[in-house]
Amino acid sequence: MSFLKQLQESKNCLKNVTTTVKHPDGRQFMENRHCNVEIERTLGFVVDTKPDNIPAKIIENIYLGSQDCCDSEVLHKFNIEFVLSLGIEPSSLPSNVVHKFVKCLDIPETNIIEILNNECLNFITDATSCFKNILIHCNAGVSRSSSIVIGFLMLTNKLSYTEAFSIVKSKRHCIRPNSGFEKQLRNLELVTLL
Repeated sequence: MSFLKQLQESKNCLKNVTTTVKHPDGRQFMENRHCNVEIERTLGFVVDTKPDNIPAKIIENIYLGSQDCCDSEVLHKFNIEFVLSLGIEPSSLPSNVVHKFVKCLDIPETNIIEILNNECLNFITDATSCFKNILIHCNAGVSRSSSIVIGFLMLTNKLSYTEAFSIVKSKRHCIRPNSGFEKQLRNLELVTLL
């Protein structure tokens, strides 16, 4: 009996199991040996149900928060005139606010350094160079926006990942860049500290 034939027969003796597979876009499938069926469609991110509308002041002129911080009263209270939205657009902003939306998925495969360099760095610098407050936010203010702020601090202040992360974490305790973002930021450290 050939080796291939033995493998095929051994496969038939294995216990049939069903696995739930979740994709980053929220689709869920039940998979087993015989079929692959979509069972549910959900949002591709965690829905945050409690308000988080107080932005954290990371350094002078730079605030970090969730989408809840885009409320006009909050922006007015903190004198925020620039808003950088990552992956989620606010429903409305006051007319005096300069806004930039950047498409960005919170998945490890997203190239956060490319987004930082090509989409965010100049916008943040435009705000801070004229001493205007900027809010950098994503859905929950945990991964995408914190990664952008960490990267910005690394590039502009020649900080290591650990130093920049510590500064941001000390001001907004819930931050947690996803594993891919963290790896990319650690690699950025090799470039910034040369």
